[in-house]
Amino acid sequence: MKCRLIILLLCSFLWSRGQNAGGNAVYNFLRLPAGSLHTALGGENISVISRDITMVYQNPGLLRQEMHGQLGLVFSPLPAGVKQIHLSGGLHSRQINTSFAASVQYLDYGNISRTDNSGNAAGHFKPRDYITQLMAARRYGNRWFYGAAIKFIRSEYDIYRSSAIAMDIGVNYYDSSRNLQFGLVMKNMGMQLSAYTGEGNDNLPFDLQLGFTKRLEKAPLQFSVTARELHRLVLYKADSSGGFDHIMQHFVFAAQLFIADKIELSAGYNHLRRKELLIPNTANGLTGFSMGLGIILPRLQLRYARGFYSNSKGANQLGLNIDLAR
Repeated sequence: MKCRLIILLLCSFLWSRGQNAGGNAVYNFLRLPAGSLHTALGGENISVISRDITMVYQNPGLLRQEMHGQLGLVFSPLPAGVKQIHLSGGLHSRQINTSFAASVQYLDYGNISRTDNSGNAAGHFKPRDYITQLMAARRYGNRWFYGAAIKFIRSEYDIYRSSAIAMDIGVNYYDSSRNLQFGLVMKNMGMQLSAYTGEGNDNLPFDLQLGFTKRLEKAPLQFSVTARELHRLVLYKADSSGGFDHIMQHFVFAAQLFIADKIELSAGYNHLRRKELLIPNTANGLTGFSMGLGIILPRLQLRYARGFYSNSKGANQLGLNIDLAR
């Protein structure tokens, strides 16, 4: 079983290498964090094992039997009136010892005025993007978990419309005796079904990620490091960027504090986000940082997160998880 899993991962990686070797891709809304915990951890995390079912959107290997009957809803009011809604649910089948999950992520950009080449108004249109995803995961031995996700992607910008199908494959390793968690994911391997212009096919934003999480034995603290886009050497190149900065752009750092197993305080730092959004000759404050609060009850989880995208702008996320099986 382990041999077949390794072969599958290797073949998937070799296939994905031919899709998007560079940085140009469509559907970059796939990179947006779906859940409040994910946002609080820096927007990129594939190794934290949580009761929050929205985390499996980033790594199907995090899907667990304990998420059976859980329903998650996340609302994100983004700048400029953009709204993001994420809905997910989980189910476990004892007969085939497999966990399943489904999710829908919808982005509404509001009403935008349609104009001609001279700037004359010609009505309005309503651009939108959405992703429908189906996931399945199983356990191998005592410490290994693996899963896959199939997603349908749809994007509509007035007369320009496009759709695609993609696949994620993820693995998670959990050693409870040492409080170690590892994650490996290959995201967005797929192809366009229809292009915006009706001609040719564009690349999907493939991403190869590796994550590590360690919880301290004698303190209620947990730390994570996530490496993103490992198939590319340089992610963002600026005039002031050096070799060390190019390396740091691949990493997202996060920490969590657990209070009486009822409250979670989370924080993250995304160096690539800070680098891309820096405004020269300006105090950029908390740009690239994020934080969040979680209240964990037996049947209910309430989460709030805020990500900072400039010295004066941030995005909030509100999350609600209900355990319908309890």
